[in-house]
Amino acid sequence: MDFAAEMKRHTARVERGLDRFVPPAGMRPARLHTAMRYSLEAGGKRLRPVLVLAAAESFGMPPEDDRALPAAVAIECVHTYSLIHDDLPCMDNDDLRRGRPTAHKQFDEATALLAGDALLTHAFAVLAENYAAEPLLAATLVRELAAAAGSRRLIGGQMEDLLAEKKSDATPDELEFIHLNKTAAMIEAALVMGGLVGGASEANLATLRRAGRHLGLAFQIIDDILDATGSTKSLGKTAGKDARANKTTFVKLHGLEASRRIAGQQTVAALDALAELPGHASFLIALIGSMAVRSN
Repeated sequence: MDFAAEMKRHTARVERGLDRFVPPAGMRPARLHTAMRYSLEAGGKRLRPVLVLAAAESFGMPPEDDRALPAAVAIECVHTYSLIHDDLPCMDNDDLRRGRPTAHKQFDEATALLAGDALLTHAFAVLAENYAAEPLLAATLVRELAAAAGSRRLIGGQMEDLLAEKKSDATPDELEFIHLNKTAAMIEAALVMGGLVGGASEANLATLRRAGRHLGLAFQIIDDILDATGSTKSLGKTAGKDARANKTTFVKLHGLEASRRIAGQQTVAALDALAELPGHASFLIALIGSMAVRSN
């Protein structure tokens, strides 16, 4: 398998899907749709939608079959909404995202807020409309994404993250809750949603969920490491911001070397879980391996 070529193929499909399933910039109100597309089209790793597509293919879905594409677009819409809101002055107050001015800097705070709201609600419309012929699948996908993005997972993790900024005695347990929900929940959901579209069994869905939990933790720990060691240019967002804000991170609580070790352990656990799956998970395994080297 040519990993680089496969990654390029998956990301190209994601870009086509975003263009296909998201309202055009010129649709009224044009300012809102332009802001939605501005943030969506800024690029980024496209990790979550690629995981959806790759998970579906690992259970035998042909590469030319686009049944998983609406699910991939939906999860990227939710992810991008969360980034727009995360960057707002009332949250992390950042000026740069994916190498470009954040939405509230490019437009204004109100437009950015509404663009995030619109992307969140649009994600569920994409699922409902494009899986209408399979109502059970549609309902299951909506339930999975809603649970991952709701008050007990993504939004709850963001709330705990904000609260932890004001604490001088945050615990490792509190930090793990933040990472498991603010980051890992959506990565779990991506793998599970791909498995659902690909026809995975309940046992295999549970394995995908376990892999996503470990992968999500590894991903966020590596982000913590990169914030402390990377540059603004290489990251596409403001480097060193966690330390300046005194945020609770793995680096703050455990130090760089221990954080690298824990990220490695979580990566191995994710790979071990994927190794239990039937079918062809070689691309997923290679993708996780490529992510692990980011912290070195």
